[in-house]
Amino acid sequence: MSSFLAKGLSTLSAALAAGLALAITVPASAAEPMATGGLTSQPIGHYEFCKANPAECSIRMADAGPLHITGGVWAQITRINRTVNKSVKPMNDYDIYGKDEVWAYPNGVGDCEDYVLEKRRQLAAQGISLSDLLITVVRKPDGEGHAVLTVRTNKGDFVLDNLTDKVKLWGDTGYRFLKRQSSEHTGRWVSIREGQTTLVGSVQ
Repeated sequence: MSSFLAKGLSTLSAALAAGLALAITVPASAAEPMATGGLTSQPIGHYEFCKANPAECSIRMADAGPLHITGGVWAQITRINRTVNKSVKPMNDYDIYGKDEVWAYPNGVGDCEDYVLEKRRQLAAQGISLSDLLITVVRKPDGEGHAVLTVRTNKGDFVLDNLTDKVKLWGDTGYRFLKRQSSEHTGRWVSIREGQTTLVGSVQ
């Protein structure tokens, strides 16, 4: 191999390594997590999802605390957020099912809750505890209801959103956070102190 070619390959390898390092750079400092309150009403869509999938909504978890972020874990989180966003075509429930508030795993199409369910499923399959993968209900700045996946970590609570490939700290999203799944039981929900107004139809 010529010295010119060897030097070129070495430069390319260094550039690829630098790019990979940049892609998996974890957040430098910790941010405040969401302040949660007591048990609150379950969104009607999740209630119906639980009736259809009871095993998924009856899991009791020993909350061992937030996920410890490493470069590899951060790469998994950002990759899955990006790939699910690209693999699912956005479509509302009425156009898919002929009715609103249907939470289901996407089959090529779906709305915000469906993206959340799929990201949660894929991250859990990578070994991340369900106590750190929490479906969360928010209100967007325009007042519209929305669902995202919160990943609890030692660097703060990060949001996986079908509206962006960028994984953001919850405080950087511009959303008003209303409620999320309990970290101790997959079928229960807790309020978020910054806003507890019911956003979507709920069961008491």
